[in-house]
Amino acid sequence: MEPHCTGSRILASGRFLRLEELAWTDAAGGSHKWESAQRNGPGTAALVVAVLRPSNRLVVIRQYRPPLGAFAIELPAGLVDEGESLEEAAVRELKEETGYEGKVLWSTGLCSSSGGMTGELVATVFMDIPEDLPANVVHERHLQDSEDIAVRLVPLSELGALFTEALRRGDVLDSRLAVWAVGMGIRWEQP
Repeated sequence: MEPHCTGSRILASGRFLRLEELAWTDAAGGSHKWESAQRNGPGTAALVVAVLRPSNRLVVIRQYRPPLGAFAIELPAGLVDEGESLEEAAVRELKEETGYEGKVLWSTGLCSSSGGMTGELVATVFMDIPEDLPANVVHERHLQDSEDIAVRLVPLSELGALFTEALRRGDVLDSRLAVWAVGMGIRWEQP
């Protein structure tokens, strides 16, 4: 027998999230309970790894995140709207949060965000941003009222130093950005 969920019960619900108690059965047939946070509405998101060409600078954002009580150093990202593809959401979120327009190169498809806590799925979408495109020379952002986002264009050779500086300031690194950076061979100092 494969482990599987047998039901759920909503424990609490707010504007954006709900807390559920999941009932599930393990491979031996034992019954268990698990708490999870779920999004109200679409539960998929697009995360954007965008590089300006030809300068090879990565687009990184610094955004205040209330659950952390701190600023986070992240990649642009956002929820996929109804009827929108992962790639369309990535292009839209990059434009809204940074003002840049990019070309989609590849997407990972949907992956678990934090499988022990939530059912949210996230696709990482890789994009190039042509620096000579007129929209990217003079770019305009379209932030939501509650968004406080600063954009940084960082040469990969300086990304580790940016992380070290941010951590010393009390910022938190987004795990997806940190893992991507390590995969690129980038290291940084811990405060």
